[in-house]
Amino acid sequence: MAVIASANCFVSPWQSIHGQNRIKFRNSFTFHNPIAEPALVSSTLTCSYATIPVPKSFADPKDNEFVDFNTKICQFCEMGNLKKAMEWFRLSEKPSISSSTYCAVLQLCAELKSLQDGKEVHSVISCNDVQVNGILGTRLVFMYVSCGELRQGRLVFDQVVNEKVFLWNLMINEYAKVEDFAECVYLFQKMLNAGIAADSYTFSCILKCFAASGSVKNGEWLHGYLLKLDLAACSCSVVNSLLSFYAKVGRVESARKLFDELPQRDVVSWNSMISGYVANGGSEEGLEVFKLMVSSGVEIDLASAVIVLSACASCSDLSLGRSVHSFGIKLHFNKETKFCNILLDMYSKCGDLAAASRVFEKTSERSVVSWTSMIQAYSRSGLLHDAIRLFHEMTSSGTKPDIFTLSAVLHACASSGSLESGKSVHNYITEQGLESNLFVCNALMDMYAKCGSMEDASLVFSQMPVKDIISWNTIIGGYTKNDLPNEAVHHFATMVSGKWEPDGRTISCILPACASLSALNMGRQIHCHVLRNGHHLSDDRHIANALVDMYIKCGALVLARSLFDTMIPSKDLVSWTVMIAGYGMHGFGKEAIRAFEEMRREGIKPDGVSFISVLYACSHSGLVNEGWRFFNIMQKECKIEPSLEHYACMVDLLSRSGKLQMAYEFIKGMPIKPDATIWGALLCGCRIHHDVKLAERVAEHVFELEPENAGYYVLLANIYAEAEKWEEVKKLRVKIGRRGLKKHPGCSWIEVKGKVHVFVAKDGSHPEVRKIEALLRKVREGMKKEGFSPKLRYALMNGDDLEKEMALCGHSEKLAMGFGILNLPPGKTVRVMKNLRVCRDCHEMAKFMSKTTGREIILRDSNFFHHFKDGSCSCRGFW
Repeated sequence: MAVIASANCFVSPWQSIHGQNRIKFRNSFTFHNPIAEPALVSSTLTCSYATIPVPKSFADPKDNEFVDFNTKICQFCEMGNLKKAMEWFRLSEKPSISSSTYCAVLQLCAELKSLQDGKEVHSVISCNDVQVNGILGTRLVFMYVSCGELRQGRLVFDQVVNEKVFLWNLMINEYAKVEDFAECVYLFQKMLNAGIAADSYTFSCILKCFAASGSVKNGEWLHGYLLKLDLAACSCSVVNSLLSFYAKVGRVESARKLFDELPQRDVVSWNSMISGYVANGGSEEGLEVFKLMVSSGVEIDLASAVIVLSACASCSDLSLGRSVHSFGIKLHFNKETKFCNILLDMYSKCGDLAAASRVFEKTSERSVVSWTSMIQAYSRSGLLHDAIRLFHEMTSSGTKPDIFTLSAVLHACASSGSLESGKSVHNYITEQGLESNLFVCNALMDMYAKCGSMEDASLVFSQMPVKDIISWNTIIGGYTKNDLPNEAVHHFATMVSGKWEPDGRTISCILPACASLSALNMGRQIHCHVLRNGHHLSDDRHIANALVDMYIKCGALVLARSLFDTMIPSKDLVSWTVMIAGYGMHGFGKEAIRAFEEMRREGIKPDGVSFISVLYACSHSGLVNEGWRFFNIMQKECKIEPSLEHYACMVDLLSRSGKLQMAYEFIKGMPIKPDATIWGALLCGCRIHHDVKLAERVAEHVFELEPENAGYYVLLANIYAEAEKWEEVKKLRVKIGRRGLKKHPGCSWIEVKGKVHVFVAKDGSHPEVRKIEALLRKVREGMKKEGFSPKLRYALMNGDDLEKEMALCGHSEKLAMGFGILNLPPGKTVRVMKNLRVCRDCHEMAKFMSKTTGREIILRDSNFFHHFKDGSCSCRGFW
């Protein structure tokens, strides 16, 4: 006679090939499954099995001789005293133990999850050649799976002849718990092939497996199978599971068709249909189904209310949300924490913070979800400090925040720029031992990056035991947004070399860094990566817009326009604004205006940023009348109130055009207080047009607003120097030194053969500096022969003409341009970047060099692109 092997006596290899032969036992007992409609993962399965009675006739007649041990053991099992039951079990003569006693002990082992005792009982069963029939085999399997030993339970399951559906359901359910859906499907197919009829539980369970694994075809096959069995005769649980399956795999239309064909619908059917719409982004359709449900007289339950409130939050239907709130109060749902939490979230997302606060205050048992929802509510309403305060109140109340709470409060710290509060939360995270949690670390890095503390963000990143793509994107994006493009590029290179695959977010983070550095070659490589990896720019406008912006800021305006025309068929407001700003940045004001007007013809309504871009373009092209026209259109036609940025553009427009007094009066007449940027724009105009007196008046306003900004002191000093007011220059330099302010040295850089060469003004450390200086002297001599005299006033020093001329030759942009001409192939465009505004003398020399060398020279300074070609510049004198 064959026996079931235990872990102690015999271990048979678990099948690696499902079709191998099995040891079989004769049937000796059958039972009925008492569960009609269990859930996929539910404790009801355990409880229901625990109540299955064992018939008295189960024991062999000869067992009556040994009734004392059996009776004692069963009595202790009924009392739940496993320790005593096992003591009597060990004292007994093993052949005297009846099958019903084995079942009782195994059942108690399962309930108390005592795997060690269960294995001991299994060992005795195996070593004493006890016949393992249907119910004893079921108890063995149930004991193992209840104790978490699914593998051992499967060994027993495979060796027992199972003609009843209950044990099959048990195994399918257990594999579903561990998300081994392939094994669930295999068992289901094997069960059907064995001729065992599935019940409602089987169908519900396997449909949930199909949904979880995304097996659309298998689900549709099962739908057909159920139709053959007469779907109308199936229980509501099966039909509802089928509805849920279609919703979870995104086939809402199929779910709705099935729903409409149902002769009978219970509340779960309605909830499944509403939930299906909401989960697939169709909150409005879900609410329509809910209204139909109410009009049909179906009484809503708690699940209905929760689903509908979630839909109201998604589509901001505050009115219906309030009605459901009233329903909930009448049905006493307001005593349920889950209802209060979703209600709070609904009011928050619908913008009714007062109602959300009232719900929160009236919630008697606040869970971590309640606190988190309220913190998020404050954040959404812009009450960021209240959100942070509530977090500390939560910790003081004894409620332990989870990772979602921490993420919410860190977001509030980031949005408010509250670095100290963020560090306080970081300390709490460390105290709770959560500093290695990936989700929390990513939120911490994001907070530090948005608060401008990249040192702290980098420290968190370096200490993370595990990183994901979000970690890399956060650190790269943080460096980019904090104007640290070199660090962003370095981390991107490290990421790629570490075999991480950049995603769309990574590309969107690194492209602005390439743009900031004017790293055209790297930008092109990233563009190639995007195309190689199947990113469709027509589908991802975010990447497409970032690419256009990168090409614009790297000086490749033609490439940017080509990409804009061919790769972005459906252009949004951002696409057009990037292109308009690009034209303005390169000095093509009329093209910017044409693009702006074309955008409006396409039906896209401009916003404040769009108007800043077109006003900037007018300013840098000297289009005064057009600038005034757009400023008026913005206010009168588009009803957009001018911001400080718009006023700054208008002041810049007037100042560059020489209308300095008009600009001054314009500032005085502004309805909002001008900031240093606006006064600074006028101060720049004073330098361009050499108005020293007005510059002194304007500088008073600038220094009052930003007394620690060295740039404005330097600008005024340069105005004095160009006017040869050396005493005033000396006074300003003393003032700068006394305040401890530092001027950023002028530096320029150029990329040649994949290497970036940096030049600093008057720096003779470059290995080719002698060749460069010789070239520049030759160019200067050529300029003199053609009647060009050096703009000595831009030497900004008190000396003789020779000293001034030598100083001018040491300007960093000249050195970079000279290096490019010496080292780039003939005809190759020379692309130079500078951190400060290019001076007039360098500007004149660049025009002359473009003419004599037959090259195009593209020079990007701190705020503008200059395209030098054939002796002229795209800026036409406005920059």
